[in-house]
Amino acid sequence: MFNCMQEYSPKRHQSIQIEMNDRLRNGSLLDEETKASLPPLYSGEELGLDAKAKVKFSLPGSDWTWYASEFDGQDTFFGLVAGFEVELGYFSCRELSELRSPDGIVVIRDRGFKEKTLGEMMDFHNLRKA
Repeated sequence: MFNCMQEYSPKRHQSIQIEMNDRLRNGSLLDEETKASLPPLYSGEELGLDAKAKVKFSLPGSDWTWYASEFDGQDTFFGLVAGFEVELGYFSCRELSELRSPDGIVVIRDRGFKEKTLGEMMDFHNLRKA
């Protein structure tokens, strides 16, 4: 369950391990280049579900995934959250950075994620829950 759009592979598992180790070392989910590349909050309102999910975060070993389509440049994202429900909303970079599973696993950024629309990701997660 490391990337909802890919089959499990040892190579993918290794890249998740590298990402987790990197997160534990530097504590950062986003580099400055990625922060600057995300559209500002409210800039995609007219796009609705056609807005692009540009960054994916997940908590390995859980069903929780966050897709960011907009960012305020400091802490707040807008996008799709797939957890208990699949819904659009705001979420905090700081809170994602602090989140830990009961086993101490941290939220990671999926650097292999390819842009998809929020609607595509919503459909995907809703089908998984059906």
